[in-house]
Amino acid sequence: MPDKKYLNDLVVQVRRDILRQVHKVNSGHPGGSLGCTEFLVALYQEIMDRNDSFKMDGKDEDLFFLSNGHISPVFYSVLARSGYFPVNELNTFRLLNTRLQGHPTTHEGLPGIRIASGSLGQGISASIGAAQTKKLNGDSHLIYTLCGDGELQEGQNWEAIMYAAGNNIDNLIVTIDYNKQQIDGATDAVLPLGNVRAKFEAFDWEVIDIEKGNDIDAILSGMKTAKEKTGNGKPICVLLHSVMGNGVDFMMHTNAWHGKAPNDEQLENALAQNPETLGDY
Repeated sequence: MPDKKYLNDLVVQVRRDILRQVHKVNSGHPGGSLGCTEFLVALYQEIMDRNDSFKMDGKDEDLFFLSNGHISPVFYSVLARSGYFPVNELNTFRLLNTRLQGHPTTHEGLPGIRIASGSLGQGISASIGAAQTKKLNGDSHLIYTLCGDGELQEGQNWEAIMYAAGNNIDNLIVTIDYNKQQIDGATDAVLPLGNVRAKFEAFDWEVIDIEKGNDIDAILSGMKTAKEKTGNGKPICVLLHSVMGNGVDFMMHTNAWHGKAPNDEQLENALAQNPETLGDY
């Protein structure tokens, strides 16, 4: 099990990977990626029970599905630094005919990618299918998924949320990146979500808040609680109170960097705030 220093060092390194990927091609989504860095590092390094070798069938291991696929920079970095493919492949992000496309896809055969994602609103549905498959196969492992909060404005989510509770999908943990920002502004300005906790509870889900969504210790504690609540007849929702652009002061608390790459000067500034820890690619 990695120690906390290693986890925090890895968080910094993943931030550097994110920034360098989007800067190189002047394209991509750094804001949400930076906001979910601690969560995905914790998930892949300590929370999930996963196999060292990737198999598409996912038998006898926990599975993760990224619904908000535009945050592919953080997903690719965490996968690479968790051993799924060479770290230097991050150099190919968003280049033509490579495996690291702007939104994760499956036909390139990139280890760690189980579904194409980025067409928002579909991740919970896919995760429910995987969770039911686990149950049918007598596999006690868990399904994790990550969704954006603005993504909850998609109606398909609520059909899936109703279905999961109605069918006792209790081996599922859905985490909402609750940063209250989306591409066009604050979620409250675009289409208010109201009381998200109350909505999930009204659909008969168990809800857990991680108030410090960019703190490794808080994430580990909150997800441990989430895991303990599985198997009791209800699906689990985790509200991850994260900060968009976390770790880079001029990107934080704003939607401005949802889908904009830093220029040379901004990259230098951002990297200086995150000194190299484990080795760039």
